[in-house]
Amino acid sequence: MWTKLDDGFHSHPKVRSAGNAAAGLFARLLSYAGQHLTDGVVLGAVARDYGTAPQLRKLVSVGLLHEQGHTCARCPQPEAGDYVLHDYLVPNPTRTQVREGRSKDAQRKQHQRNRDANRPRNASDSPTNATRNETQPAPESDLGFQAEPQVTGDRHGGRLTGARVDQTRPDPSTPYGGTNKQAPRASSAPRIAEPVRPLVDAMTAAGLVVGWELSADEWLLLHALIDRCTVPVLVDHARGMWDNARSRPQSGRYFLPGWRALPSLPASAPTGPAMAAGNVVPMRRPAAGHSDTLLAGLALLEREQAQ
Repeated sequence: MWTKLDDGFHSHPKVRSAGNAAAGLFARLLSYAGQHLTDGVVLGAVARDYGTAPQLRKLVSVGLLHEQGHTCARCPQPEAGDYVLHDYLVPNPTRTQVREGRSKDAQRKQHQRNRDANRPRNASDSPTNATRNETQPAPESDLGFQAEPQVTGDRHGGRLTGARVDQTRPDPSTPYGGTNKQAPRASSAPRIAEPVRPLVDAMTAAGLVVGWELSADEWLLLHALIDRCTVPVLVDHARGMWDNARSRPQSGRYFLPGWRALPSLPASAPTGPAMAAGNVVPMRRPAAGHSDTLLAGLALLEREQAQ
């Protein structure tokens, strides 16, 4: 999902009057409102964190931002100290429209999965028959037979039009998807690192279904995050990110930045059933030093690669 910005924005009189710095701040606030589905409302704390007081005053004076008590009939009134982006809902959908669209998309995909599950399979699709057909000529009546595709069009259903699909996946030669070459696997599903499987299973049980085609370093990072924060905490945080996402997350990689920002769970914090919600599987916390060492090592690796 994208937040819309008119292609004449660069030369609009209000933008030219506000200046480059204030215009850049406006674009950043527009992106914030789109990601968090705020219907154009920007918290005052966020606005002041993103820009300076003179820039905000400039945007208000030219009419690109409104404060409480404004007289624009098309824009809602924000709370005291907050702001609202002028005419945000003219080109952009409301929070309700986005969520209704997601619900319809989920229902459509569920219907497609149910239909595919009930589709009768041809006996010639089995691996045994496929091998036999390679060594024996097909009977005359079978000439021209085309096997049913093994990858259906709904595999990537729900993606944005024109979005590129990541066709890469880690080679399953190590528990973390190392890059050592290996014979092709019969299954197309990504191999899940065993130390991280409780998190993957808990995310799926909570309805947060995403792809898990990750690199070896990312599997190692997830292992460290589970040790540091526990599975229930990670799933609960992922639920908030899922609900606030503008478009449906497609990969577990989407949650990594938010998870890395979480603090370590105190040693006295409960990790048993009282902390787990729904079908979330709790996981015992090991010593804090283990996960901290893993995270520190990954951070060092990233710094070295960036140099």
